[in-house]
Amino acid sequence: MKRPKGRVEVYELLEGGNKPRKKHLIASRLLSLYTEGWEVFNVTQTVSKWVGNSSSNHGFLITTTHVFNNRIEHNLVKFAKSQGALQESRNALLVLFTNSNKRRNDAPRVPRETQMVESSESGLSRRPRGAAEPSAKSQVTACHRRELYVDFRAIGWSGWIIYPSGYNAFYCRGSCLFPLGESLNATNHATVQSIVHTLKLSQDVSTPCCVPDELKSLNLLYFDDKENVVLKNYKDMVATRCGCH
Repeated sequence: MKRPKGRVEVYELLEGGNKPRKKHLIASRLLSLYTEGWEVFNVTQTVSKWVGNSSSNHGFLITTTHVFNNRIEHNLVKFAKSQGALQESRNALLVLFTNSNKRRNDAPRVPRETQMVESSESGLSRRPRGAAEPSAKSQVTACHRRELYVDFRAIGWSGWIIYPSGYNAFYCRGSCLFPLGESLNATNHATVQSIVHTLKLSQDVSTPCCVPDELKSLNLLYFDDKENVVLKNYKDMVATRCGCH
C-alpha cells in the first residue's frame, strides 16, 4: 500500500496586499504525510535580495497539496499556536548568517536562528528526526554566568598571596540547546554543532558547552620565591561573560 504523499511549495510573494498576489516558486518537495523530521529549504537568494532592497520583501507563502481518494486537496496544513513545549519544538526556523563588528577583532558574528512561522499540526508537522518529546527534565536553564567566590585561604594560597584574600571568579552553567539565541553568544561552530546534535546526524556529537566567553585580569599582591613583595596582573582570572562553544 502506497503511503499518502503531500507536496510542499515555498513561494516568494512579489507584491503586497490581501488580494491574490503574484508569486515566484522557490522550492517544491514531495513528502510522506507520516514522516517526522526537519525539512530544509534554501531561501538564501531571496533573503539576500531583501537585504539589498527591503521594499521588495513581501514575505513567503507556503502551500501544501495532496491527492485523497482521487481528488486534490489544497492547503491542509494549519499552523500551530505557540502553546506548550511540543508546539514550540516544532516551530519553523529561518537560519540567518550575518556579519557584525560588535565581536572582538571584527570576527564574523554568530549565525542566529529566528522564528519565521509556526509549524503545522498536521502530518506534515516536522520536528528533528529521532528527537524525543520535550520533558520536564529538558526544561533546564540556558547558559548563563553565576557567582563563584574563591577564598585563597580555603584553596591553600593564603601563604603567598598578600592581597586580596579572595575574589569573585564567576563560572558558567546551563544548557546550550537548539536553537541558540542571541543571548547565548554562540560561535558559528557551536551553532552548527547544535543543529547536528538536534537532528541526530552523529551519535558522538553532544550539545555545545557553556563556557566563559570573555575574561578579565586580576591584580594580585604576593611574595615571590625570594620573599619580595610583587604586584602582578594575572590575565583571564574573572569570567565576565558566558557563551556556547
